[in-house]
Amino acid sequence: MNGLIMAGQLLLGLSILVILHELGHFLAARAFGIKVEKFYLFFDAWGFKLFSFKKGDVEYGIGWLPLGGYVKIAGMIDESMDTEQMAQPAQPWEFRSKPAWQRLIVMLGGIIVNVIVGIFIFWMLTFNIGQNYTINGKLNDGISVGKIGKEIGLQNGDKILAINGNKLIKFEDAISSKVLFDGAQLTVLRGSKTLYIAVPDTILNKISKNDKENFIAPRYRMQRVDKVSAPDEKADQPSFFDKLFKRKFEKPVYPAYAAGIKPGDSILSVNGKPITFFDQFKEEVSQNKLKPVTIKALRKGKEITFNLKVSKEGTIGIIPNLSTPETAHVDFGFIESLPVGANMAWSTFVDNAKGIGKMITGKLSARNISSPIGIAKVYGSTFDWVKFWTLTGLISMALAFMNLLPIPGLDGGHVVFLLIEMVQRKPVSEKVLERAQIVGFVILICLMVFAFGNDILKSFGK
Repeated sequence: MNGLIMAGQLLLGLSILVILHELGHFLAARAFGIKVEKFYLFFDAWGFKLFSFKKGDVEYGIGWLPLGGYVKIAGMIDESMDTEQMAQPAQPWEFRSKPAWQRLIVMLGGIIVNVIVGIFIFWMLTFNIGQNYTINGKLNDGISVGKIGKEIGLQNGDKILAINGNKLIKFEDAISSKVLFDGAQLTVLRGSKTLYIAVPDTILNKISKNDKENFIAPRYRMQRVDKVSAPDEKADQPSFFDKLFKRKFEKPVYPAYAAGIKPGDSILSVNGKPITFFDQFKEEVSQNKLKPVTIKALRKGKEITFNLKVSKEGTIGIIPNLSTPETAHVDFGFIESLPVGANMAWSTFVDNAKGIGKMITGKLSARNISSPIGIAKVYGSTFDWVKFWTLTGLISMALAFMNLLPIPGLDGGHVVFLLIEMVQRKPVSEKVLERAQIVGFVILICLMVFAFGNDILKSFGK
């Protein structure tokens, strides 16, 4: 059921964006009197389709292959590879008969709509829910530092005062793309000493390789045990993928439940080491995978000792109640929200560009490329409208950027050939365009296979 909810959210989000993207091409083409023959959500590969109807000269429909969508524009070499039509004399209503500048606008139409949609989504989210942020100056216990943060010299309890000399007001800025993509110098207070710690511009690659290891976070105090994981006969069964790939299934273990730890208990120590903060507890437990540990806890004023074996994941199966950092909320008016939302959308676009740039230069692993499987997992197994629209807005900006890449078969590839035509004042030959379309198709298929391979390997923990 969880998988269906994930897939459903992904399908809904992508369908909205694909329809709007193709609508951009459609409206631009019609505005210049160019005939559009088909408007499809998903691809009707080999002529198979789920649904279609015709209105005027246009066939509208839904294909069976959910890898995007398309509009078939008369007189254009596109996904359909309709060479027969291209062999006929050019007609005044065809794409190839129009001036280069009009064709350029038609090809940019989808990208422009994706940008507008992204800005609109972030604008409406900002107007409706405002912005929340953690007040950095109120983090009296400083930060909790993961493995990667420790590698660059940070320590638990450090307080970040500034980034590149600018005072840090919102803690979230310390883990934003400004730091993770570009690198930065952090001004850090450790006890009474002020230190300057450099964040390398390759750190995002390290974080991506260690999904379970964080960089930095606010430091939380352990207050009490909120929930203890317990056996569930229905849930503790092999998943669909376990059965499909015949993976060895091991029933989950519940160390805390088996040892007798209960909600409301307050953890005092692990293996004799006093526990005040969650990072201390997590570090001590994770260092003892598949080993016995002794935990002392306070229950209704009485100290109790528990002996248990840590799971292979380095957990004992509890959800603690943690102190929460002080936050602030900012509301924005309808007009005031527009530049804020536009800035969020533009930052997403720029981050995509930086990410591709880092992959090209080797500073970011290509294994960070995700397929629809990975994106569906991000949507999650429960529907939250804020999360849904936030992710959809992010994907809209990502689609705008990806379609702008100069890869034959994508809008950006068509744009490159049109710009060449405008410079040399004569169109690129149809044979070149046809071959480029085939090359682009092969590249895109390879990228898709690579992305799916990434996510499948991740599902096996590799």
